Amino acid sequence: MDKRLKEKMEQKISETFENIDEIKQIVKSLVVLSDNTNSFGFGVVIGRLYNSFYYQSRRILKRDPTKEEFLEFLDILKQRQQEFRKKLRL
Repeated sequence: MDKRLKEKMEQKISETFENIDEIKQIVKSLVVLSDNTNSFGFGVVIGRLYNSFYYQSRRILKRDPTKEEFLEFLDILKQRQQEFRKKLRL
């Protein structure tokens, strides 16, 4: 692996560990979904959305999202739980 890529991935892993409380909040708020659908698929979807939320915040707002913005992101996920459930059925 390219040294720069490896360094960036190590940085992202560290950032993930720093934000573990947010990840736990996502899991707690959507535990019903993960129990009733393909858990791996659910993890992939939520991971992509979580990553996109942070990336777009940094790109558009030029900063990390605030706690309030993160809670709004959680609300969006909660509001669409049924849609996730429906789409993830295998």
